[in-house]
Amino acid sequence: MDVLELLESAGLLAPGAAADPDDPTVLEIWDLLAHDGWETVLTLLEEPGSNPPVPPRIWADLAAAAEELHHARSAAWCRWRRYEARDDLVIRAELTLPPAAQGPRRTAFDGAGVMRPLWDIGRRTPDGGPDLAVAALWVEHTPTLGPGERATVRLLPLTPDRWRGLRPGDRITMHEGRPVAGTAVVLEARRVYGSG
Repeated sequence: MDVLELLESAGLLAPGAAADPDDPTVLEIWDLLAHDGWETVLTLLEEPGSNPPVPPRIWADLAAAAEELHHARSAAWCRWRRYEARDDLVIRAELTLPPAAQGPRRTAFDGAGVMRPLWDIGRRTPDGGPDLAVAALWVEHTPTLGPGERATVRLLPLTPDRWRGLRPGDRITMHEGRPVAGTAVVLEARRVYGSG
């Protein structure tokens, strides 16, 4: 099965042509895929509210297709989306890193889900200290994020149930050790398959 057939079978692309003048055409989709624009393609195709959520098995198939085409970042993105669907949780936030002179980070990090920092999401230990939680971090639409920069990120918690109470507007902090390594404002915290 080729990539377009996978997208059609997932209900992400109307067969043959775009159903609406604002929808992407098959040629536009192929052009983006040819230039490793999978993140953009999948984001575009998921936006219409009438489509059902993409099941984890389709994300796995898309990851395999991206690997066959030697698109490593696209394959990683599809695996990331598979985990979000599996965990039934999408968390997006606006993350700001302090400048190198003010924070612990001196260099940029890979934005493709490699980093798994600790996060203060507002939970407390019995003695009143922060109960930090682990979540992998994906930087949207850019390969790296460095000191003094800001970007929209996605978080993939190690223990999703601990994160379900987050709401848009909540402030959370990223830690790579004792000092705060970044601050974030939650933009979206939602279930993939339902409300709550």
